[in-house]
Parts: sequence; C-alpha cells; structure tokens
Amino acid sequence: MERPIIGLALGSGGARGFAHIGVIKALREAGIPIDLIAGSSMGALIGAMVGLGHTNESLIKLASLFKRKYYMDYTIPKMGFISGKKIKELIRLLTHNKNIEDSLIPLAIVATDLLKGEKVVFTKGSMADAVRASISIPGIFVPEKINNRLLVDGGVIEKVPVEVVKEMGADIVIAVDISQFRAEPVITSIFDVISQSIDIMQREIGRRHEIASDIMIRPPVEQYSSTTYKNVNEIIELGEKAGKEKIKAIVKKIEEWKENKNGHDT
Repeated sequence: MERPIIGLALGSGGARGFAHIGVIKALREAGIPIDLIAGSSMGALIGAMVGLGHTNESLIKLASLFKRKYYMDYTIPKMGFISGKKIKELIRLLTHNKNIEDSLIPLAIVATDLLKGEKVVFTKGSMADAVRASISIPGIFVPEKINNRLLVDGGVIEKVPVEVVKEMGADIVIAVDISQFRAEPVITSIFDVISQSIDIMQREIGRRHEIASDIMIRPPVEQYSSTTYKNVNEIIELGEKAGKEKIKAIVKKIEEWKENKNGHDT
C-alpha cells in the first residue's frame, strides 16, 4: 500500500538541539520512516549526520564531542567573538567532508542572508560550509561567506523549517521545536545575553505565526542553556521521551493519509 512521504523539520536552539537525537531515536525505533530532512542551526547539523546514515549510538557518541574547547576560537570582535574555523573543521570531520547531495536522505540546510534579510536553502554543495553558515548565531559566530552572501543562523528567519520540508515534497511534516523560552535564566556572559535575546525574539514571532506542521514535538528543554554543552545525555533522553509520546499521533496521521488517499483513488 502506498504511504505518505514523511518530512522532518529540525529547529534551532543551540545545545538544546541534542534533543533532536532523542526524537530521531524514538522515531527510528518505532519504525517511522524519515524521507526528507530540513534543518536550521543545530537542527542542520543533526540533520546532516542523520542524512549520512549515522546510527543512534553513533549520534549519541558524536554529541559528546561538543565541548567548548573544541569550537571556541576567539577572535578580535568585529562581526563575532568566535571565528568559527575550529567548529567548521569539527563539522567537516562529523560530515566526512561530504556534499549535501551525498546525503542518503534528501536534505535541506537553512541559513539567513544577513544583507538581504532572506532565507537561503542549501540542497547541494559542501555540507560543512552550509552547516557552519546555519549555526552562525549573530554576534557570537563570525558570519559565513558563501557565493558573496553573508550568512548567519537559519533560526533567525525560520526557527523550525516546516515550509522548507513541505516544499521538498513532504505529505506529513513532523516538526521538532527546541527553542522554548526560559524565564528568569542565569545570565553571566555576552553569550547568555545574545542567546536569551534571540529566544525572546523567537517567542514573539512564534506567538504571531504558529508553526504549521502536522505533528509538533516540543521536548521540555527550556531549563538548559542553549550555549552550555553539558547535560547532553539528559537532553537526548528528554527528546526521546517527547518523541515516544507522539508516536501514536504520527501513526494515526499516516493511517488517515492512507484512508484519504484510498478514498480519492476509488
């Protein structure tokens, strides 16, 4: 029997993005197919690794590589505090220096054109370059230059790239939003100031534009800082739990799609 094309839209949220790994683990273990992936920011990195066929165990292991010492290469602040060369090398390593079109699952990586204020969607070219652009949190990372565009975090323009995965051809869109606002956080650094400001802006945008997905998964990770790469396993576990809680709803959506499809065909 024909089945729907299922697209996964993985959102931005810094370190909270490890929850995506838990969600993907839950989907895979339940036998839910993932046919298309679109990712913004941390969602782009996790999406790229899933697209390259990393197992659940491999994803969890790779998450532990994200320690500040591996990607903090400070520069004289001009367009950002972190030059991003170290993290780009780490991404290159994690993605095996592959191109986006090498992904086993069709993949789109979302970034923001800082000069034009436009969404930029990468479906080909260097995976490391596109992911590096997509994770460039404004003010923290120096923007990435690709094809004469100055690119920053995809989450600035589309925190969960639902529209992108719809345009790729998804019949059912599963969205994972890990950018929940944390009230009264502990703010001790410029990174905290910038990330909290972005969280506030995204919350306000979210109030005006509800994310139009078929299934929305929101792991409760707001208590974790988006800039502190600790508690990785806890964040992954919360993602897995949130994913498992939505399995019945996903299965129901798939069945409804099949019924509608068969109804139209008869």
